[in-house]
Amino acid sequence: MDNEDLENYVAQEGQIVHYLAALKDKYKIPHIESGAIFRDNIQNGTELGSKAKAYIDRGDLVPDEITIPMILDRLKQADCKNGWLLDGFPRNRNQAVKLDESLQAAGMALDIVVEIVLDRDIAKKRIMGRRLCVKDNNHPNNIFIDAIKPDGNSCRVCGADLKTRSDDQDEDAINKRHEIYYDTTVGTLAAAYYFRDIAAAGGSVKYLTLNGEPGVKEVTAELLAKLK
Repeated sequence: MDNEDLENYVAQEGQIVHYLAALKDKYKIPHIESGAIFRDNIQNGTELGSKAKAYIDRGDLVPDEITIPMILDRLKQADCKNGWLLDGFPRNRNQAVKLDESLQAAGMALDIVVEIVLDRDIAKKRIMGRRLCVKDNNHPNNIFIDAIKPDGNSCRVCGADLKTRSDDQDEDAINKRHEIYYDTTVGTLAAAYYFRDIAAAGGSVKYLTLNGEPGVKEVTAELLAKLK
């Protein structure tokens, strides 16, 4: 399982992209996506990128000792001086601990962690229910979301034919990825809860939870309201 695949599935049917875009536009801060950091370092031939590529070429996961310095290097760039949105990392509790320690050592602060709460079965249905318009993939269609439910096999926006992505229909693959995401002991939710516990103990980080069941517009509005 590579980094990009995991991000595709934990993104709750792509809606997180919309939330990040709203924050990026409102606060004028960059969206820092972990997969893009890997690609940029490899393409630019950086020392860390070369080390990461060696692991990737062997089919191994890139160790945190390489990944976290890459992320810190990116967060230190000029466009991040007023803040940043970190997406796709940490993926497990151990990475959360190491990231927290590395940020503190670098004199950097993580201000807010956002958890979008969504029932696992609903998350899977949203992935498997996604339908792509053959004319425009940006036309939202999903057979399990009433607000954007298509008209049979026709796009609800333009009437064109719809298709599915093969990976959207791979239930075993989705379950495997969700086993990682919904794991509250060592997985991705455990990483989030690490910061939740820091916030509960009076730490400097603020932990926000949002109900992910409503539509994108409603969740985005709630997110922006809670950040005021």
